[in-house]
Amino acid sequence: MAPRCLIVDDSDHFREAARRLLDADGIAVVGEASTVAETLDRYSELRPDVVLIDIDLGEECGFDLARKLVDAAAGGPPCVVMISAYDEQDFAEMIAASPAIAFLSKLDLSGAAIREILRVAAGGRA
Repeated sequence: MAPRCLIVDDSDHFREAARRLLDADGIAVVGEASTVAETLDRYSELRPDVVLIDIDLGEECGFDLARKLVDAAAGGPPCVVMISAYDEQDFAEMIAASPAIAFLSKLDLSGAAIREILRVAAGGRA
């Protein structure tokens, strides 16, 4: 079964491009959100396997959202992957301190990359 994904980004253009790319790569994009409140609602409703969260959500912070999502999630923490157009080294300490299971550059976004992150997070069982 294809992993179910929620894409969180304040850019309509990026969300649409990511949806097309991931759908074509065998990832089931079950929803999109652009704000913290919208993400919390969508996550509760959709219960995706993985949530891609942009670090920079305009007026809001992706790291804050990741913490809120983990705090609000019932039934175990969600698999959060932080994404950004910026380099991982720019946020290395914040990523390490966050509840995210991984970071993925927007340039490296692919179904294969998400499946590998989920496989590693599951202890290599996936």
